[in-house]
Amino acid sequence: MFSSSKLSRFSGATAIAWPVLSLAALGLVVLGAALYLRYEIIENVPLGLACEAGRQSLTCTVRDAVIVLFNQNAFGWVAVIVGVIQFWRPNAVVLGVGLGASLAGLVLYNTNASALALALLVLSLARLSPGASSAPSK
Repeated sequence: MFSSSKLSRFSGATAIAWPVLSLAALGLVVLGAALYLRYEIIENVPLGLACEAGRQSLTCTVRDAVIVLFNQNAFGWVAVIVGVIQFWRPNAVVLGVGLGASLAGLVLYNTNASALALALLVLSLARLSPGASSAPSK
């Protein structure tokens, strides 16, 4: 019955739902990782004291790297740059990267720049897609 016509794997609402679900899953994963970094590695007092005392481990190296990055506002500036690129040239991959960077920045102390980037990402979703007309269809 379906052999003569080629059906796409995803159609209708399912075709729209997959990118949205992918971005939501990416956001949750990045948010979970950033929360783990903040509360279990950066703000963990015994671990911080051990790293300050000279403990050499991957956890201390990651902790030091993340502290240097958020002291330089790296998460926020990456999120702003990606947000501007997304606003200029909308793309689902760039939206995912910007969403991840802005969520990480919000959790990891770069709130001002990350909030601006998140606003740019939301505004980029309100733009018309290329080739779409603003006139209502009859």
